[in-house]
Amino acid sequence: MTANPEAEAEEPEQRPEPSEGAGAGSGGADGVADSAGDDGGDDGGDVGDGGGAGGSDAGTERLEKAVRAAETALIEYEIAVETFRVEIENFSRLHHQRLGPMYTRLDELDASILEVKAAISGDADDLRKAQEARAAVLPMPRVEELFHGWIDSEGMPPEATAMLTGQSVQPPSRVRPSEEARKAYRELVRKAHPDLAQEAGERQRREEFLVRVNKAYAEGDADALRDLLEEWTNGPREPEPEPEVPHSELLYARLEWLAERKEVLSAMVAEMEQSAIGAMLRMAPDDPDALLEEIAEQLLQQVADRESELARLIAQRDAGGTAETRGAGGGDAAGAGDAATAATEEN
Repeated sequence: MTANPEAEAEEPEQRPEPSEGAGAGSGGADGVADSAGDDGGDDGGDVGDGGGAGGSDAGTERLEKAVRAAETALIEYEIAVETFRVEIENFSRLHHQRLGPMYTRLDELDASILEVKAAISGDADDLRKAQEARAAVLPMPRVEELFHGWIDSEGMPPEATAMLTGQSVQPPSRVRPSEEARKAYRELVRKAHPDLAQEAGERQRREEFLVRVNKAYAEGDADALRDLLEEWTNGPREPEPEPEVPHSELLYARLEWLAERKEVLSAMVAEMEQSAIGAMLRMAPDDPDALLEEIAEQLLQQVADRESELARLIAQRDAGGTAETRGAGGGDAAGAGDAATAATEEN
């Protein structure tokens, strides 16, 4: 997605680019806010120069138009940011679920390889490396008991994390929700976004509703999003109260708030892009699900390579004997050989 709302409407799969947003001209949220500010300055001149009701009305009308443009740009940018956040979250969960066992297997194989190497060489440094690698893959004792099953030796299970964060316990089926879900989500946000309300009560109502919308979108639930769209369309509408301050002052304050909100969103995007998952997603902006499959294939190949290397080392050890049997080592090397044999048989 991109900071340009027009590009977002046509290409919702792309992610927000804060670096583009900062210099995107009138297309991006920054650009619209900047151009809105410029219009506001011109409008202020019109109001002063006009000196009458006609000039004041014209200036206020232009300022209203600038605010609407800035609101539209900001909402499009927020849609892009939330879509990116959902993809990062989904990718993280699927990465852990599907690829976690492969990483564990690689660590086990690396430990076994180092143990066999230590048994062959009898070198004290090789033995130390083997012991450290084995300790790293051994489960931490009594962790699950201490935390009553909420945390095990590998950390907090995904189910527990989901319950604590309000996510669905069932992991998403894919990183990027379907086109139907994305379309419904964009329509909902454009209609119900809290930034479209200035009265506190109405804004809170929209914020609470949008929490449900974001949850359904994160789960890729197109049916739930359609139901929410119908609920919003048929729901009540609270009239905005009459302002107690001059309308032009409210409009200028609104422009300032929109610009500040854009800066907050840009900081959020920069932080997400700097994360490990965000960096990976930037490598495959068109199809993050394909990236997950590509990483899985690479890990499978690495597992196969490690297994071949371990088998070769075991054959070498069995053919030439350990350092102890050759009289080149001591009890530590024998212990490494026994540990390597046990680990290999277990794997």
